[in-house]
Amino acid sequence: MNSKLSAKVAILFCGMLGLSGCNEWLSEPQPAKPDVADFFIAGGGTVAVQVVNAAYVPLQWEYGSTYCPEWWIGDVASDDALKGGQNTSDMSAAYELDNFRISNNNAVLLDWYQLNFHGIARCNFAVEQLPSVAPDAAMSERAKERLTAEAKFLRALYYFRLVRVFGEVPLVTYTIQTSDKWRQPKASVESIYAQIFRDLEDANAGLWPLSELRQNPADVGRATKGAAQAMLLKAHLYYAQWSREHYATAKAWGDSIIADGEYSLEEKYADNFSIYNENGKESVFEVQYAEEASSDYGSFNPHFGGTRGTFTTILTRSRSDEVPKKASGGSTDGWGFNKPTQSLYDEFEAGDARREASILNLYAIDSSLISNPAEEIYMGSAYLTRKYAIMDSALNALWDGHATRAPINIKLIRYADVLLMYAEACNETGDFAAAKSTLNALRAKRRAECADPATQLPDFPYLNHKTAQPYADSQDGLREAIRHERRVELAMESHRWFDLVRWGAAKEAMSAYKAAETPQVQAAMNDFTEGKNEYFPLPQYELDLSGLEQSEKWK
Repeated sequence: MNSKLSAKVAILFCGMLGLSGCNEWLSEPQPAKPDVADFFIAGGGTVAVQVVNAAYVPLQWEYGSTYCPEWWIGDVASDDALKGGQNTSDMSAAYELDNFRISNNNAVLLDWYQLNFHGIARCNFAVEQLPSVAPDAAMSERAKERLTAEAKFLRALYYFRLVRVFGEVPLVTYTIQTSDKWRQPKASVESIYAQIFRDLEDANAGLWPLSELRQNPADVGRATKGAAQAMLLKAHLYYAQWSREHYATAKAWGDSIIADGEYSLEEKYADNFSIYNENGKESVFEVQYAEEASSDYGSFNPHFGGTRGTFTTILTRSRSDEVPKKASGGSTDGWGFNKPTQSLYDEFEAGDARREASILNLYAIDSSLISNPAEEIYMGSAYLTRKYAIMDSALNALWDGHATRAPINIKLIRYADVLLMYAEACNETGDFAAAKSTLNALRAKRRAECADPATQLPDFPYLNHKTAQPYADSQDGLREAIRHERRVELAMESHRWFDLVRWGAAKEAMSAYKAAETPQVQAAMNDFTEGKNEYFPLPQYELDLSGLEQSEKWK
């Protein structure tokens, strides 16, 4: 696999991943119609690699019937970001997510549901077919085991992305090829997580460590043993909201990935979001994107499959031509979505260099550069996200290829995320010393970039700058400090909403956020309904197809 999972990845099996459409009266083989096994007769190892490559591809998709990157949910639904865009009508589906006005026909949710199930279907196909493929020059027996493990890792990831958005969804671990298998019941959250745990444990057993994959540059970007361990840490940490003993399991997986020593923090925080530092030492797993010289906008709608570069860059850049040019040397303007809130901006401690790496204040550059304030200032916010939008201000470089196709990879798991999840698990299991040392090690690394490292970002326990009181040197105080650190370290990386929900803190956080926001935001935003808004409704289109019942709270 090329490190960019380029457009040349062969996706030969799309028609085999869903229904075959066969009826009893068509039971005889059709002339010239290939059987699945025919693809593996010659060069089976090469085709096996292509099958697994195809399972990665839906991670790249950010457009179906509308734009559907994960940050519409992870950032915009939370207190970290406003929808943004030209006006409130621009991307109405995202406006619904931003303001708890969600309908069963929300286009973002429909696309999110479909793209992840596309990925699951491809993983199921790979897991089923690979055992029968004989090793050859293109695939050793050990490589075959690794490829199967990659498919299981991806299946777990796709299901994890679904269960934390929708809760109960169908659980299918085989290829559906007949019409009698089309309608599947919803599975419980418990059973979905059980499958996620099984797949990730199998993946951990078969995946290779990062250091071994790096010996072949073409394999960089594939799932690693560390990625499986990080996902096991993450999934158990999420499940601990229902069963606290999973904190101990999460901690054990954190111990494992840290002990392996395969990952470390970048010396410069902003390097995590530079196109010149993809798959770096802090990257545990990232979506691989390729540069696209010409647009394929609309050519694949509504069936996905055309995205090779990321939409995130164009979606989140300033709408004014001169702003990206002034900020980092480029000239391509954007659409101004996913705008950081004042609440997020104020969360950063004084002197924390991560704020400037994460958020661009338009007025801090030069307000005269804003060509159309009515479109650029959204509900009072003059902030823009820098991550993945302005790629490398230090090198004065901004990608200027086709507007809708940027090549920068997007990190789903960074080692900083791993360390903060581990600190949380340690704190919840009573290992306060490990929790403190892990939190302080991360802060020490980020402190080195501060203007005054002697006083800024001190070790825990330190002053809560929002209350002007020190964090208590206790489990509760440490929990509060770790949650603060997650918000600023991972700002605008699609984590915040899911963190609030799993902590049971969404109602309190969203109510406080609404109360402090601009009158425009307050007027647009419905109150958060506890016990309902933690999950989103299943798309009506899918209910009509499958006969599923809508979640009780969304009927």
